[in-house]
Amino acid sequence: MTRTGTRALGAVLLTGLLALLGAAPAHADGYRYWSFWQQGTGSGSGSGSGWTYATQGPGTLRPGDGTAVGFRFAVSKDSADAAQPRTAAGFGSVCEGTPAKEGSKRLAVVIDFGTATDAPGGESPPAARTACAQVAPDASAAEALAAVAKPLRYNSDALLCAIAGYPKAGCGEKVDAQGTPDAGAASSAAEGTKDKKDGDEGGEGPSAGLIGGIAVVAVLGGAAVWQARRRRRG
Repeated sequence: MTRTGTRALGAVLLTGLLALLGAAPAHADGYRYWSFWQQGTGSGSGSGSGWTYATQGPGTLRPGDGTAVGFRFAVSKDSADAAQPRTAAGFGSVCEGTPAKEGSKRLAVVIDFGTATDAPGGESPPAARTACAQVAPDASAAEALAAVAKPLRYNSDALLCAIAGYPKAGCGEKVDAQGTPDAGAASSAAEGTKDKKDGDEGGEGPSAGLIGGIAVVAVLGGAAVWQARRRRRG
């Protein structure tokens, strides 16, 4: 292959790569879901004081006595973007009227239903609430939540979809900048399923089709360069 031919093939391959990038689907601006937070023993009662994004789900985390767990409904891209509970509460203020009881533990449960902007269409967020859950020593955060804020709703992947019946429908669906669900996400949310993400700590990654297309272009480009070098050596 001549140098001119190699350049021409390179231009074609570059055009193909740009076309693949341009054809990649636009990612949603966020997900509408309940994020899960926790406070350590002795956390203060200031607004959002001591809140840390939980590294485990409420079904597996088993907080110790004297701690607080929080839930916030909002549209977020990922854990780094997630909104903390806004309620000014900690264990001391929530559970001060609940005496300790042998054979149980006390957990402060803080629930922030979010803002009207984050609410699904046709719904209004309830007022934030707090409660002191007195549960078994080995109870999970989900069990503490169930003790004070039924009904809860989960999907088939065990994702927490609703607390105290809010929201009535949907579960971790993608939404755009205006808070409107993606067409495909709205359908899956109605069935109680969530869109797949790369992980709880990150946003959505590139599509498999885009990755595969780029790989094909790279292989073809490498083959063209190898063939050109071989012909020059011959």
